[in-house]
Amino acid sequence: MTTQTLVQYFAKTPVRNPTSISYKDISTQIAKTLFNSGIEPFKTTPSLLSNLNSHITHLVLSDTNLPPHACLHFFNFLRQNPSLYSHRPDLQAHVTLICRLYEAQKFAEMKKVFNYIVTDANLRCSIVNLISLIESGNQQPKFVEKFCDLLFRVYSDNRLFEDALGVFDYMERSGLKIDERSCIAFLLALKRCDHIEMCFKFFRKMVDANVEITVYSISIMIDGLCKRGDVEMARDLMDEMVVKGIKPNLYTYNTLLNGFVKRKDAVGVNEMLSLMQRDQVAYNVVTYTLLTDWYGNSGKMVEVEKMFDEMRERGVEADVHVYTTVISWNCKSGNMRRAFTLFDDLTERGIVLNSHIYGAMIDGVCKVGQLEAAEMLLKDMQRQGLDVNEVIFNTLMNGYCKKGMIDEALKVMAIMEKKGFEAGPFAYNTIASGLCKVKRYNEAKKWLFTMMERGLALNTVNFSTLIDICCKEGNLEEAKWLFEDMKMKGVKPNSFTYNTLIHGYSKKGNIKQAYRLKCKMEEMGMTPDVYTYTSLIHGERVFGKLDEAMILFNEMIEKGFIPNAVTYTTLITGLSKEGRSDEAFRLYDEMIASGLTPDDKLCSSLVGSLHTAKS
Repeated sequence: MTTQTLVQYFAKTPVRNPTSISYKDISTQIAKTLFNSGIEPFKTTPSLLSNLNSHITHLVLSDTNLPPHACLHFFNFLRQNPSLYSHRPDLQAHVTLICRLYEAQKFAEMKKVFNYIVTDANLRCSIVNLISLIESGNQQPKFVEKFCDLLFRVYSDNRLFEDALGVFDYMERSGLKIDERSCIAFLLALKRCDHIEMCFKFFRKMVDANVEITVYSISIMIDGLCKRGDVEMARDLMDEMVVKGIKPNLYTYNTLLNGFVKRKDAVGVNEMLSLMQRDQVAYNVVTYTLLTDWYGNSGKMVEVEKMFDEMRERGVEADVHVYTTVISWNCKSGNMRRAFTLFDDLTERGIVLNSHIYGAMIDGVCKVGQLEAAEMLLKDMQRQGLDVNEVIFNTLMNGYCKKGMIDEALKVMAIMEKKGFEAGPFAYNTIASGLCKVKRYNEAKKWLFTMMERGLALNTVNFSTLIDICCKEGNLEEAKWLFEDMKMKGVKPNSFTYNTLIHGYSKKGNIKQAYRLKCKMEEMGMTPDVYTYTSLIHGERVFGKLDEAMILFNEMIEKGFIPNAVTYTTLITGLSKEGRSDEAFRLYDEMIASGLTPDDKLCSSLVGSLHTAKS
């Protein structure tokens, strides 16, 4: 029958009397039209489907003479044109189409239809109801298995985790084979949503359900546990799987290695490296990046360079991340010559530079006071089309402030704000600290108060800077008020805060209060350091209590603290004034042996001590 004949046939049929033509006849005519002419006739002549209902739709989709792709086109046409037809494919229609697509092994299209069921509130139902729809068609167990597997994946993709678990439980109860790849998709979806506890429980369900476990699902679990900080649990899981005959792969080892590196666990790091060596697992670029960062954090620059050389000897291509790590640690250790060599090597190799590398280089040259080099790097960075970020702006400001170039630092802040970055507590504190260096204390305080006026809360560093300014001005009452105020506002003082106050009280002669602060500092779990002891030694020396100062000095040595130039100078000056030249020269020899350089005033003081001793 031609399309025209079909149109005439339906035109003669009264719409209000559905019994005048059987559903079977209507569905057959629709199927023939689809088979011969495709979907176009229904677009141009909507009346062809005027009698359409759910039963007819089901009959059309289940017509074996109609190819599955034609069924799919018809189904999509009905879904995409809800305004033309009051009837939309119901749940049975979706399931019928899924059955046809399964016969044609069109699994990707099946998954799309499942997605319609899962995301449409009018279609969603329990797994039991869905299964009853397919079992009524006497489907084979293999189809039911595939049906459940795809439904499980679609629920996972849509983050409907409870529904997905319902499908998993149904499959386990029914003795259906559960594909590990589908379980991996579920584990990854849980991990992306940070549901690590649920992830771990599901993994245990997989083991209990005798799902085939491979290194891939284990590695997902280990990664999730490590990211949550449960490195020991991750390590135990690896051991448990090894007993079951599942060998860790490079990804597994790198994940655990990263976990131990982040928590600064030397025992764990060394254990992972030993196991990798035992299992003959070769390092890749990720391993070397982790190890260069590990040794850099430990201050072992020789090992950092060794790792870098070793990876090139083994033919492992160093990427931008490795170079960034090695350059960063050379910058932090002040070896700018090596950092520039690596930077040039990176450029020659054609590796695309990023903001992190430029940021590390700019930070390095700022720390050694090479501001002109920092400006050149900044211009080069902009020529490369890289945006200057907030961290780099703050680094430049810090560099200028350390050199006392406050006006240049303020210009950088102005540019930063024009670029749309809001100056934060770090930027304000940098400017305030710079002003303190050049003894412009009032301006420094104004900057921090301006910050408060802008609605930014003072942090520990900001409060400590304000306290430091007050101590330098000799205004200990205000310093004390600020100290109490920061605690009331829930801002915790750090060792710098305590040391600042200890120094202020020691300088003013209130040595008892300085000692009280030292005790409070220890109660708070902070260890007094060389600056704490030096301040107390200075306070005792200024008020003529040299014996007490020497007791503090010896206590400091016993606790493993290395005296600095200020410590030695304070004691030697005091001993010299009292004519205790033997003790003064002994400390002077110690100072020289430690590699510290005395100033001219100290030498004059020592010479003066000889005259005092003779007299």
